[in-house]
Amino acid sequence: MATKIILILVVCRIIVTFGLTLNPSELLGDLRISLNPTELESASHDFGGQNRAEPMAIFHPKSADDITRLIQAAYESAHGFTISARGHGHSINGQAHTKNGVVIQMSGSKQLVEPRVDETLRYVDVWGGELWIDVLNYTLRYGLAPKSWTDYLYLSVGGTLSNAGISGQAFNHGPQISNVYELDVITGKGELRTCSEKQDSELFHAVLGGLGQFGIISRARIALETAPQRVRWIRVLYSNFSSFTHDQEYLISLHSQPSALKFDYVEGFVIVDEGLINNWRSSFFSPSNPVKISSVVGANGGVLYCLEITKNYHQSDAHTIDQEVEELLKELNYITATEFTTDLPYVDFLDRVHKAELKLRSKGLWEVPHPWLNLFVPKSRIDDFDKGVFRGILGNKTSGPILIYPMNKNKWDERSSVVTPDEEVFYLVALLRSALDNGEETQSLEYLSDQNRQILRFCDDAEINIKQYLPHYNTQNQWMDHFGDKWPMIYQRKMEFDPKHILATGQLMFQPNFRTYTGSM
Repeated sequence: MATKIILILVVCRIIVTFGLTLNPSELLGDLRISLNPTELESASHDFGGQNRAEPMAIFHPKSADDITRLIQAAYESAHGFTISARGHGHSINGQAHTKNGVVIQMSGSKQLVEPRVDETLRYVDVWGGELWIDVLNYTLRYGLAPKSWTDYLYLSVGGTLSNAGISGQAFNHGPQISNVYELDVITGKGELRTCSEKQDSELFHAVLGGLGQFGIISRARIALETAPQRVRWIRVLYSNFSSFTHDQEYLISLHSQPSALKFDYVEGFVIVDEGLINNWRSSFFSPSNPVKISSVVGANGGVLYCLEITKNYHQSDAHTIDQEVEELLKELNYITATEFTTDLPYVDFLDRVHKAELKLRSKGLWEVPHPWLNLFVPKSRIDDFDKGVFRGILGNKTSGPILIYPMNKNKWDERSSVVTPDEEVFYLVALLRSALDNGEETQSLEYLSDQNRQILRFCDDAEINIKQYLPHYNTQNQWMDHFGDKWPMIYQRKMEFDPKHILATGQLMFQPNFRTYTGSM
């Protein structure tokens, strides 16, 4: 009882400080507002582990109406305060932080809004804070599943849709933002609006890939397809980068072909780390006559490229899968005898990264700084990037996976807020490194962060027109350069949907245009 009285007094202080025209019960109801030190500390950090910003309070909504009332309070108050939506806390550079503002904890409340599947129209309506793993498990009850994924499923729906949401299916289905039918969004004015291609379309396209700048997604209607039962998962090795990218580009060019004539997932990764060479086949069966990996590495200066592909199938079609895979592999020019294959349930494949997470957590290697760098690189310059970065700047230590795979630009909607290179095919290069405090300089946060800066400088000096994915910048001028010709549209959308710059200030794109309280409580 004493704790609740103290909380009421603090909430009253917040209301007076910010000039809110609210009854304390509107914010406090059922303890929606939390000042718990443990929660505040948790929201001060993210997966990147490189930034800290403590919010004034944590808000636990029970519905979209709760979020609407909170944002209205900020918008209409005399002094205002900033608000950021937080899902699973997987941002890298403090994008979901808001110092001295309020963090809305979107994820964590089980079944806040019950998902709803329409089996006829093949979609599911889900709460914006729902994790993709839970969306998958729910839709599988109906034999259905979303079409496009991220590699890691313990991310919130609203979080990935605010960026793009990409994985090896993007060449075929496009990113997750290309597989959304409808959204409920609370704007920076505190307006709860339903939007789609045909209704309030400007808001719909603004929010998709909008980095949280224009509104908070409270509901998303996600496209579904019949869920496969099993996956044939294949990895093959290349020592020649041109052969590797040629084959990747060939495979994604098959996107319009019938299912039997294409793979369902195309990714790849670079192996420059001596330690990774011995572990890359983990969970795969060896070929009958395996190649000696050390001899391949020696012939290419220590760099290998692994193509990763999958074929989905149903148990009833298992008799055709071998032939379909064989026909597709015939067209590829990988190193003979480096084919590694495994079959597993569809869910196990999609949730593969979580298994790795559990192993890292058991060793205390998950909650460490993650100075990740994700880049979209135009196809025309990917060879130059290979020479300058994979076989140049990185040396022979990486401290984590390096993904590389191409996507088709025509699967992305240019009306969204995302920016991609101005070429029909572009690559994701994702340096997913972990910084370890183990005494090795090449694994330290300082070393890896400096290497990221070197990579960005190299691209700038070589005039490789990259675009950052999950972007991080410190000034508005840098954001203007990032968006290029799209900046006037981004600015106009901000003025229309969040004119006081209340939302997602951790992105450092727009400064709040009201006086933010910075005193002590």
